[in-house]
Amino acid sequence: MTASMAERGEGKQALFATLGARFGARFSQGQSLREQHANTLTWLKREPPDAVLFAETEAEVADCVKLCAEARVPVIAFGTGTSLEGHVNAPFGGVSLDLSRMNRVLAVHEADLDCTVEPGVTRKALNDQLRGSGLFFPVDPGADASLGGMAATRASGTNAVRYGTMRDAVLGLTAVLADGSVIKTGGRARKSSAGYDLTRLLVGSEGTLGVITSLTLKLYGIPETIISAVCPFISIAGACNATIAALQLGLPLARIEFLDEVQIRACNAYSHLSLPETPTLFLEFHGTPSSAREEVEAFATIAQAEGGGELAYAEHQEERTKLWQARHDAYWAVRGLRPGAEVLATDVCVPISALADCIAATREDIDQLGLVAPIVGHVGDGNFHVMPLIDPADAEERRKAQGFLDRLVARALAAGGTCTGEHGVGQGKIAYLAAEHGPGLAMMIAIKKALDPLNILNPGKLFALP
Repeated sequence: MTASMAERGEGKQALFATLGARFGARFSQGQSLREQHANTLTWLKREPPDAVLFAETEAEVADCVKLCAEARVPVIAFGTGTSLEGHVNAPFGGVSLDLSRMNRVLAVHEADLDCTVEPGVTRKALNDQLRGSGLFFPVDPGADASLGGMAATRASGTNAVRYGTMRDAVLGLTAVLADGSVIKTGGRARKSSAGYDLTRLLVGSEGTLGVITSLTLKLYGIPETIISAVCPFISIAGACNATIAALQLGLPLARIEFLDEVQIRACNAYSHLSLPETPTLFLEFHGTPSSAREEVEAFATIAQAEGGGELAYAEHQEERTKLWQARHDAYWAVRGLRPGAEVLATDVCVPISALADCIAATREDIDQLGLVAPIVGHVGDGNFHVMPLIDPADAEERRKAQGFLDRLVARALAAGGTCTGEHGVGQGKIAYLAAEHGPGLAMMIAIKKALDPLNILNPGKLFALP
């Protein structure tokens, strides 16, 4: 950008006057609303936008982006604000484009097991609407996130071991590009070999290449029988090895979640559970009445061989809901372990064979530092999360936490893994992309510059561009 700071300021104010006249009360520069649209769930500094615009149609999104491009003002797409790596922060100011009012389910094709939705539809709202059809959308990151945000961050969750991530769930989408033009990628066909896979390029691009305005998603039939189970273990290694053995034997697990003893203690207090404070697996089995029970019995045998205790299981929906709500509330439960502390919520993902060693080394690192840091993870696909609690005013604790994060990522990369399995890069993990991707990072930057030469779409995320 070659304009002077004064010229940019004048252009921004002219833009805001135009947006205010065009959108009325749906455009605001109010301090509290701006603060709500900045990062709130990590230790990263909160950086509010200059203004917030609530869009209600694709045409309005395109109009906003085009006007912002002309004024050289950043646009940060916003869904529900549940991301964990500063994705919705506005380090260079700009307009937070809130898509929560674009919340219609546009079509459900029951025979084809797919649907088309606007980006502001949340996963819970979609499944509530689908329930009468006998279908459901399986990607479950825990928070009631918007589907547009889930696609933008390539979200995952507890069901990924069986149903995959947002990368697998999105058949096609529409998006507004940095100049305000609209493109449609993919379609409703289950496969295609027609040209570049632009859908996969935009899924996971974290709002840096385009603003998603609709999605076509895969759906699945609601299983006839669902059984949830809890299994305590003597050691972290035993829980991880039982997971590996179950997957190698081909057990079609729907969910398999690991919680270490610190996380179990937090969940007991927050969710009013009474589980033994020991490494534990939460599991779920989907199938027919006979197949689901056979899978439960098979896993119980595997667990016993790895030091697992009695497998307690539940078939009634109320019991299952309580169990999985406790898992989904893990972040909030952790905060109760040290009131007033900040949470560094981070994740890595490794090949399943490296999981036990990686988690054990991580636990040892935590203990040597003297940090309170529960471990919880979607261990069926090698993904686990660590949540150190630190005093924001204690420089030494922040230094320890940063060093811990650096070693955690280095450990995952050395095992052939990734710096993030599902949280995304945002601001928090920019420093690790070069080590993970090498020359591939230059290709990503080239794509960004080609599609967004003015760097107005969510700048300061994924890459530290000037």
